[in-house]
Amino acid sequence: MTERAEQTAERTPAILLSTAEIEHVIPHSWPFLLVDRVVEVDRERGYIRAQKGVTASEWFFQGHFPQMPVMPGVLQVEALAQTLGIYVGRLEEYAGQIGLFAGIDGCRFRRVVQPGDTLSLEVTITKLGRRMAKAHAIASVEGEVACETDISAIIAPEGALR
Repeated sequence: MTERAEQTAERTPAILLSTAEIEHVIPHSWPFLLVDRVVEVDRERGYIRAQKGVTASEWFFQGHFPQMPVMPGVLQVEALAQTLGIYVGRLEEYAGQIGLFAGIDGCRFRRVVQPGDTLSLEVTITKLGRRMAKAHAIASVEGEVACETDISAIIAPEGALR
């Protein structure tokens, strides 16, 4: 392996869940599935890290903004909420249930997200009960925070969306 290939391998985390596997956990699909892969889960810390590869062909760039494409902040928050949903949906005690986005507090946007960026989505659970999940969430690009917020989800019973 070349030195460049070794450096790339070190920076590229293993994929724990692919897009197809994520679609079995949360009810989102293209074009609204905003998480491409899960790369880290630490149940002891209540932590999950996922990624979204932001491409020039994203549907939202057609109008936001044609001369300077910027990923809408609300979609960054949605990607974080989907990541929370994946974390909860993979826990055995919540099998068959889904997390429905319920709240957002203290949201701040600090960097634009543009085509070519890989958005890192980090969610750390701060409270998890039978019917509610709360978490601190950070979306970043190359270690630079793009969005930081506290989010919450109602854990809906099995079949709630069917």
